[in-house]
Amino acid sequence: MKSDSNLGSLRRNTPTNPCDFGESRGQCIDRYYIENFLTEHAADVRGHVLEFADDAYARRFGGDRVTRIDVLHVSEGNPRATIVADLSHGERIPSATFDCILCTQVLQYVYALPEAIRTLHRILKPGGVVLVTVPGIQKIDRVDMEAEGEYWRFTDLSLGRLFEEVFPKELLAVRAHGNVLAAVAFLHGFAVEDLQRQNLEYEDQDFQVLITLRAVKPPSSSTP
Repeated sequence: MKSDSNLGSLRRNTPTNPCDFGESRGQCIDRYYIENFLTEHAADVRGHVLEFADDAYARRFGGDRVTRIDVLHVSEGNPRATIVADLSHGERIPSATFDCILCTQVLQYVYALPEAIRTLHRILKPGGVVLVTVPGIQKIDRVDMEAEGEYWRFTDLSLGRLFEEVFPKELLAVRAHGNVLAAVAFLHGFAVEDLQRQNLEYEDQDFQVLITLRAVKPPSSSTP
């Protein structure tokens, strides 16, 4: 048996920072990848935009290109919500309505994923864009687990396959972000400020911390 004496400070059964995902130390590592993705595709954030829980990213990345924002929440009680609906069913969400949907860190909470993705497709205008981020390697959020349930962790392959069932493959772009150091740091509750930029930018497809996806509804698409 090989010695594990080189594990050093990793020889522990609990995270270094058990209280949060790193926000007490700075920017969360997954948010680094999320916000880089939204910066890259900021031109898509335009017109009538749908976001989940609040409208912070729509305002930040859309600016003057945004003409209207709706905020979707699954249950009553969120004062920022303009639409209360379950994405799995979406009866209260009108079809062919949004130019852009910002679906960041949402799908892990939705058990009925194929139905939710069909809803995303249905409520986009023809030519509209949905920008999606989902967790790969990430700890459970105990508060969310007990309140709403966390059901999924993803790979670039699984996320791509799910969206290919609804969106044309040629109109999808999927990418995984992260590496073993970023993953370990994130699991321990370290922040972006604890790492160097090259630690975050290096990509190792076997250690997928976050997966991003851009999908376009065909301009000629008809919504049932």
